[in-house]
Amino acid sequence: MSGMKLPGNFFLVGLMGAGKTTIGRALARATDHVFYDSDHEIEARTGVKIPLIFEVEGEAGFREREAAMIDELSTLKDIVLATGGGAVINPQNRAHLRARGTVIYLRASVDDLYARTMHDRNRPLLQTENPKQRLRELFEVRDPLYREVADLIIDTSRQTVQHLAQQLLHELELKSPHAPR
Repeated sequence: MSGMKLPGNFFLVGLMGAGKTTIGRALARATDHVFYDSDHEIEARTGVKIPLIFEVEGEAGFREREAAMIDELSTLKDIVLATGGGAVINPQNRAHLRARGTVIYLRASVDDLYARTMHDRNRPLLQTENPKQRLRELFEVRDPLYREVADLIIDTSRQTVQHLAQQLLHELELKSPHAPR
């Protein structure tokens, strides 16, 4: 499953643990696109991990860096971009993503997201007494924003990465104006 030419940018949105990075890499391989992860790019540029940015600059400082990174990366051509879970909070990010590519919302249940993130210390927003409740709150706030910006919604609950990537490719081919009829 590689080398399928689907032109354009593909931007993945969804909560932490939805599979944006993993599925993004698979999609990039399958479409011969370059893969970027906005969080990883921020870490590479600053030389520090995201939890430290949160600690030093607060969430607001991080969100400014994230907006600048998404603005820059979304202007590139033929990329797959995994965005941070909170990127959709910023209306400017939503506008850039919608205007510059196909937005894919990877959706999963709060239970699945919790199971995938509960041992991950690199998630500053989950370093709380009740991380599952925190995920539920984030889901309630962000789900409508993900839906608003999405061209495509894919449920990632209980599916293998391989199966999800194939399902995604199939959906994208159907949507593509260049798809053979």
